[in-house]
Amino acid sequence: MEWPSQSPDLNLIEHLWEELERCVTGIRAQNADQKFSQLQTAWAQIPQSLVTNLIQSMPRRCQAVIDSRGFPTKY
Repeated sequence: MEWPSQSPDLNLIEHLWEELERCVTGIRAQNADQKFSQLQTAWAQIPQSLVTNLIQSMPRRCQAVIDSRGFPTKY
């Protein structure tokens, strides 16, 4: 399959970054080291089920991109 340029629909890490951002929103850090520690903790708390669901959604995502001819999808 030819990969659509700039397709966030097929880039699962983007969805994980969004989840990570939700986890740390509103949490203040006094310095970069503290923020890094907060991000590491939040990353470790992302449920494996979320990662598994994202991976299992790839066939649907690919089909949605094909059906939309590379235009945005619901993902």
